Amino acid sequence: MPQKIILVEHNPEPRDNGASIWLAEQGFKLHWCQPFAGERLPSPTVEVAGVVILGGSQNIDEMSRSPFLADEACWLETCLAQQIPVLGLCLGGQLLAHVLGAHVGPREDGTVEFGFYPIQPAAQCADFVPDNFFVMQWHGRGFEVPAGAEALAAGEVFPNQAFRYGDTAYGLQFHPECTLSVLRRWQEYEGAPWDKPGAQNHGEQDRLAQVHMATMHEWFTSLLGRLFCATRSII
Repeated sequence: MPQKIILVEHNPEPRDNGASIWLAEQGFKLHWCQPFAGERLPSPTVEVAGVVILGGSQNIDEMSRSPFLADEACWLETCLAQQIPVLGLCLGGQLLAHVLGAHVGPREDGTVEFGFYPIQPAAQCADFVPDNFFVMQWHGRGFEVPAGAEALAAGEVFPNQAFRYGDTAYGLQFHPECTLSVLRRWQEYEGAPWDKPGAQNHGEQDRLAQVHMATMHEWFTSLLGRLFCATRSII
């Protein structure tokens, strides 16, 4: 029987993201769950090969507006206790940081990242991301690296971009799962932060996507393979 990957969603979007596509191609049985719509998170059992917590429009520092995030946090604690591989993307990474006791919140000046921005490996993890690596971002909040976790990547505007906790829990601030169809949908989204400080314009996003999206996708599928296809490997 194929092993199961649970993908936790925070918005009703088509499942055309890079994580859903690649994991299905590898033969995993995908179980999407939408707690925001009242769906109950499944029990993390031995048949679960991993968990992907996707991004969303909610904010960890405003959890009272989205009380289902508190349920996700408790469920995530159980996954970590059972050493189930976990990958948190943007909001998912922020939720993982929150569960591990780290602060999550906005910049004081209101700057956001919306578009493709360069990130660099942290000093002690020189091979985590390649040189000249641009990734898709859409967020107005950032996380601190939790105590006991290892910083993996950094950026200029939001300095903490990736961390690892233990061998199999990763929190990313960015959206490596973004495909071209996802980008186009986000660009058309009514709530897209075009007018916020730090956001790139449509043309700049398109230009950078053409140059960098393939490299981002290749890097992301390699990470997925190491995390879920060889669950005890260490990057």
